Amino acid sequence: MKTICFYFQVHQPLRLRTYRFFDIGDDHYYYNDYLNKSILQKVAKKSYLPTNKLMLDLINKYEGKFKIAYSLSGTVIEQLEKYAPEVIDSFKALAATGNVEFLAETYAHSLSSLKSDEEFKIQVEKHSQKIEDLFGQRPSVFRNTELIYSDSIGEKVANMGFKAMLAEGAKHVLGWKSPNYLYFNPNNKKLQLLLRNFKLSDDIAFRFSNQRWNEWPLTADKFATWLNALPKNEEVVNLFMDYETFGEHQWKETGVFDFMASLPEAILKNTKYTFSTPSDVIRDLQPVAPLHVPYPNSWADEERDLTAWLGNELQDDAFDNLYAIRDLVYKVKDEALLKDWSNLQTSDHFYYMCTKFYSDGDVHSYFNPYDSPYDAYVNYMNVLSDFIERLHAKAAEISVPEGLSLEETNQLIAQYEEAIAKLKSQVKLLERHKVIEKTKPEAKVIENTKPQAEAIEKTKPEAKAISKTKPEAKAIEKTKPKAKAISKTKPKVEAIEPVKEDENKPKAKGKKK
Repeated sequence: MKTICFYFQVHQPLRLRTYRFFDIGDDHYYYNDYLNKSILQKVAKKSYLPTNKLMLDLINKYEGKFKIAYSLSGTVIEQLEKYAPEVIDSFKALAATGNVEFLAETYAHSLSSLKSDEEFKIQVEKHSQKIEDLFGQRPSVFRNTELIYSDSIGEKVANMGFKAMLAEGAKHVLGWKSPNYLYFNPNNKKLQLLLRNFKLSDDIAFRFSNQRWNEWPLTADKFATWLNALPKNEEVVNLFMDYETFGEHQWKETGVFDFMASLPEAILKNTKYTFSTPSDVIRDLQPVAPLHVPYPNSWADEERDLTAWLGNELQDDAFDNLYAIRDLVYKVKDEALLKDWSNLQTSDHFYYMCTKFYSDGDVHSYFNPYDSPYDAYVNYMNVLSDFIERLHAKAAEISVPEGLSLEETNQLIAQYEEAIAKLKSQVKLLERHKVIEKTKPEAKVIENTKPQAEAIEKTKPEAKAISKTKPEAKAIEKTKPKAKAISKTKPKVEAIEPVKEDENKPKAKGKKK
């Protein structure tokens, strides 16, 4: 049997309001509704709705021979329900064909699998229930946020009852092996592994409209010849990409919709491959070997590791402070706090803090509402500080929380008061040292081509650099230090303009995987 599987990630993050000059504790609504609505509706019109129609037409045209799979985050589902319910209806129509499989993932598109087993289970269960309620399917195949996978994560997924999991076919993991086979988790043989063929996937998702690519233009017949050129004993080709590939990352004018419309016929007519869902594959094929992945990998950037989200001190600090409060969040049991806690875990918040540039710089700037990673960090820590104050206030209302003595409760409150003070101090330091200076180009935090680290005058402790390890964060102007304080008397909300683009000019930006 030779089969091909199409998997599509559908995710849109919730973007935060700007709190740089906001008095923490004055307003507790964190989301930029205008930006979230405008981007979601734009992408729905250009990508989700026309692509769903195309997929439904192809399923009907080939009478069950064309099959696909989707991974929709809980975050995007909630936004679609609020801003574009017609997209949800179009996904329901796809589900009703019986040729579409919906996968499980973390509800908030979070990195919880790296930090908290309990939180990971809660989010996966919540997401599985949401998929079942909407589409009438209980997922049996799991896809972690950004294809993050390791032996231990796979073991957790197997223990939750899933039969298979998607992972990246990274070269540093596979070595001489091919991604075009079914593998299994070495810690639990019941969990089968479907590996993404990143080259063929990125040929469509990333390189399709690149006229400097030596294979441009890519046609359906050419793609079919590439499948025929694969070794005859290889059994399955997994193509996994962002759904925004169609119409957003690759605009309609590039011909990407025409390519997809003609691809099933080219494959069914000119190759020995058939189309399958993940459940079809694990039913029909046998895994050939265990795949050992001792350290987590992902589908992001050239490195295929975690550095897109947890690769610098800003990201690590924000991530650690977020999960340090988890126990108290669940002790307090406040619905509004639990909702915000879930949204603050979305991986995109940490992705915006990434300081990786050069080959992956354009990828990290796509739909990024911040001017710099430091701007993203300051804003997130302000929001988190406000959230912790709310959490503290709610905990103080409960004299003896369930399961805690009065002494234990007071200890927790003292602990989080200390955390609040630390976060406020960090924000003040960042503002004081002008990490973000929008009005002076010469003080830009990021210089893509020539990172520099100016010496810091030892006699002026107020001008100490915040991060010793980040050369891209320039030293603070020695002669005119300014202390940008977060005003406690005049709260300001910095409006974020919606993304503007030239509708007549095709572009090929996207999240490179």
